[in-house]
Amino acid sequence: MTPTTHFLPRRSHDTIAMHRTKAAGGGLGGAIRAEWTKFWSVRSTWWSLIAAAALTFAYVLPVAASVGIDPDEPMSAPGLLAGGTFYLAQFAVVALAAMFIASEYSTGSIRATLQWVPARSRMLLAKAAVLTPVLFVFGALTAGAATAIAIPLMRGNELPSSAAGLVWSFVATGGTFALTGLLSLGLGAALRSVAGSITVAFMVLLMTAMLAGSLGLMALLDYLPGMAGMNAIVGGGQPNPLSGGAVPYSTGAGLLIFAGWAAAALAIGNTVLRRRDA
Repeated sequence: MTPTTHFLPRRSHDTIAMHRTKAAGGGLGGAIRAEWTKFWSVRSTWWSLIAAAALTFAYVLPVAASVGIDPDEPMSAPGLLAGGTFYLAQFAVVALAAMFIASEYSTGSIRATLQWVPARSRMLLAKAAVLTPVLFVFGALTAGAATAIAIPLMRGNELPSSAAGLVWSFVATGGTFALTGLLSLGLGAALRSVAGSITVAFMVLLMTAMLAGSLGLMALLDYLPGMAGMNAIVGGGQPNPLSGGAVPYSTGAGLLIFAGWAAAALAIGNTVLRRRDA
């Protein structure tokens, strides 16, 4: 089987996924196995993950080198990760998650998917169950690799971070990747358009934060999803690289705020999925 750039573009993909579901005896486990097969059977998954890693490095490494040259503008390693995730990497994750569901509407394969898994909430849950661990592990590993290269480039000019703080920043980066994917999955289920989902996710994650900052709504800023992800990576009490202010809550609180936004998007997507025809 040769991978293609679309989700479920050929009957061979459909057949394999259906056989996986039957082999697992149906239910949620079978649905997850079918979605896992679809997820890894296309080139777009691999290219999106490669793009997310490349965009993280494209931000972190040049900024780290700049800190090493100019000690008057220090930044912490978690701050570098937060900036790389917020400005660049999260949009490759958005594209991956949007294509995971919305491309099935463009190809018409959503009808086959819903024939195999007629419980629509179960289908959406199965997709979320595939995305979440993959993006979490991928984000944490990417953060660790980027930090390992960035710290020597900063030549000791970086703001200090403890070993525990670095580990938490890796965990928070993985969590931010996963929650970004879930938010985009919900939007994809609601909008049924890859382009529309990416556009709305861009507005929710980036433009709302920039608009709130430009209007001076600092009390609101920290509770928007994109900013909550940044704050979670940076850690409580540390300077946020976008707003410049100290993060007002812990890493766990930042992830919980982001999780609330992702849950709302999934709830909207699930409602639309259940009420509208495929």
